[in-house]
Amino acid sequence: MNEEIYTDDESGLRLVPTLNICFDTMQEAKKFYSDYGKRCGFGVRTRTSKKDANNVVYYLRLVCSREGKFVSSIHPEVKTLPSHTNQCLAGITIARKEDKWFVRTVVLDNNHELCPQTSNLIRGNKQLNMHAKHTFEVNDDADVRINKSFLSIVSEAGGYENMQFVERDARNFIGQHRRSLCKEGDGQALLQHFSKLRDLNNDFFYDIEMDEDNRITSVFWTDSRSRAAC
Repeated sequence: MNEEIYTDDESGLRLVPTLNICFDTMQEAKKFYSDYGKRCGFGVRTRTSKKDANNVVYYLRLVCSREGKFVSSIHPEVKTLPSHTNQCLAGITIARKEDKWFVRTVVLDNNHELCPQTSNLIRGNKQLNMHAKHTFEVNDDADVRINKSFLSIVSEAGGYENMQFVERDARNFIGQHRRSLCKEGDGQALLQHFSKLRDLNNDFFYDIEMDEDNRITSVFWTDSRSRAAC
């Protein structure tokens, strides 16, 4: 078996998926095919994965984001526009063997038009980098409007054509950020309620645990009557 070792350098980035390319990790294999999809102009998603007896993934199928058949919940007689179905077969399968990952099958041909110029905005390829996330978080804390923050990043990137996400992605991120920090929703209401109870009774105690993403994982509270009974 002829095995080609993948290296994440300039020459490696120009590789086309072929049988038996070897990767050190599953993440490297996924990144390799995702980068290939971006260069060609299509998105990539995981279609199938299999796990061994130890619940560890040993097989993965990566496909074009336009693979599969869309089934609409709207009855055909009611629809005004037909469903656009591609069922693209482009994709690869990778499998683990002796702590290495190998490409086992390859289909290169897409059955639809490719958009390499705008592939970074295809669903699955879009991403907010750490700089953008930090900018949105800081500006949101300072009550800067999201569209203003987005336009500043567009200007910094040198135009919309250089962006890897759209304004809707920024709004979704800020929404998650606010919920994780309890700036809105049930978490904020709970904190306000506890603060009022604490103002009314100094013996009232509460504690909130959060995970690494600042999302509430558990809540404990007790009042003076409960503490006395305990």
